[in-house]
Amino acid sequence: MKAYISISYQKRRSLNTAITAIMTVLEEHQIESLVFVDQHKFEPEQEQEMMQAALASLDQCDILIAETSHKGIGIGIEAGYAKAKQKPVVYLRHKESEHSTTLSGVSDYAVIYKSADDLQQQLHNVVKEILLQPVAVASNS
Repeated sequence: MKAYISISYQKRRSLNTAITAIMTVLEEHQIESLVFVDQHKFEPEQEQEMMQAALASLDQCDILIAETSHKGIGIGIEAGYAKAKQKPVVYLRHKESEHSTTLSGVSDYAVIYKSADDLQQQLHNVVKEILLQPVAVASNS
């Protein structure tokens, strides 16, 4: 099983602690993680190639985890695509961050966390629930 972690490209560095917490939980459940912005670099004029690569990567994943403490249009596009493909969408944000009504509205699970430990504990419970769902088990990886 594989999880696509959707985050703001511009705010990547400020999310290191959260991304580490997410990846730790996924590893505990033997779920491979993919942070698209860490694996691909594009020039501004390569927007079509970037989105084609992002959607192709999403096609290879079973779950989308959207860390929205810093909003980004790309996160919403990726979440909408994952939802259309019937993949579980997990909405994450720090409790001090602004709420995203649209992303929350398409998400199957929400984690509003206070700290990295809180994020890990809540996400652990969400991942356990996802693993019990037949859709996650039946999707291709």
